Amino acid sequence: MRFINIKAVFGKQIKETLKNKEVLVQFLMFPLLTVIMENMIHIEGMPEHYFTGMFSSMYVGMAPLVAMVSILAEEKEKGTLRVLLTADVKAAEYLTGVGSYVWAACMLGSLVFMATGGYKGTEALFFLAVMGIGIFISLVFGAAIGVACRNQMAATAVSVPVMLVLSFLPMLSSFNKTLEKMAKFVYTQQVSLLVNPAADKLIDMGNIGIILINIFIVTAFFGYAYQKSAFD
Repeated sequence: MRFINIKAVFGKQIKETLKNKEVLVQFLMFPLLTVIMENMIHIEGMPEHYFTGMFSSMYVGMAPLVAMVSILAEEKEKGTLRVLLTADVKAAEYLTGVGSYVWAACMLGSLVFMATGGYKGTEALFFLAVMGIGIFISLVFGAAIGVACRNQMAATAVSVPVMLVLSFLPMLSSFNKTLEKMAKFVYTQQVSLLVNPAADKLIDMGNIGIILINIFIVTAFFGYAYQKSAFD
């Protein structure tokens, strides 16, 4: 892979962000909601930084996945991707450029969550590390869906239910014990447990094992989707 091509794709996505409102909204929505609700809503008995804990895991399950799907599906449908691939940009270089852009943009949003959650020092680094891993898993998942689907309509039909499950599962599991037992095997639930300011941040082999299994599953799914598609 050539870094110059990856850098060019990365720069192209930055320039197009303001034009692509669907992607831009994904990066901004939850961080802005968190800032507003943390400062305006104060209910007696509510855990400190409750909205930071809730919205940060929802952000991990929604923003990177939807952004990757939207970018890939749109550029495939409009023919932009075909032009790039015929202009001596390899598929791996393109995906790396787009993926690194989405990851970096989402990590900027994570900095907002870190600030609203009051994280400092090693806690802040731990928070960003967990968010970074969760964002990586979601963007690989999104890339798999974007690569597998032929157009934006198909990509939306697949990505919306997946995104809803991943983003809302941690919140819903807090109200249902049966759902909580199933949710613990999903990476967004593990992210929620590890980044929630009101929870004890105890990481053990169980947490690590579940996250590694999720990474393996989404990577395998991406590899399968890539081989089966006409992406090259």
